[in-house]
Parts: sequence; C-alpha cells; structure tokens
Amino acid sequence: MSSTAIATVAKMLESLPETVQDQVVEHLRKYLADLQDELAWDDLFKQTQPQLVAAARRANEEIAKGQAKPMGIG
Repeated sequence: MSSTAIATVAKMLESLPETVQDQVVEHLRKYLADLQDELAWDDLFKQTQPQLVAAARRANEEIAKGQAKPMGIG
C-alpha cells in the first residue's frame, strides 16, 4: 500500500470517535492476521506441491495396477 493510501486511511480513522477507532483497529488486526495466515498457507502449499503431485501419480499407478484398497471413507 502506498503511503498516500495509508495516510488516507489514517485520516478516515481520525474522523471517527475513539471507541469506533478502537473497533476498526481490532478488526484490522484480525483481518491482517488472517491474511498473513493465508499467505503462509499459500507459500507452504507451493513448497509441497511437487510432493503432492508425486503422491497423486503414485496413487493413480497403484489403482491402475490393482494394488489400491478402498479406504471405506464416505
């Protein structure tokens, strides 16, 4: 976010009563924490994607060879 955008948000917050400012700040903290969690998950998923693809290929090969057993899920 550009410093202009941050300044705009700060001015918007300053125009609100302090109790509302506190509510907005708490909401933003939670939102940013969730966003950081999502970014970390995306990064982890990207790192493990080759292993997931390899596992799926092995599973498909085992199914094709008749070596797979139903898990009884569902």
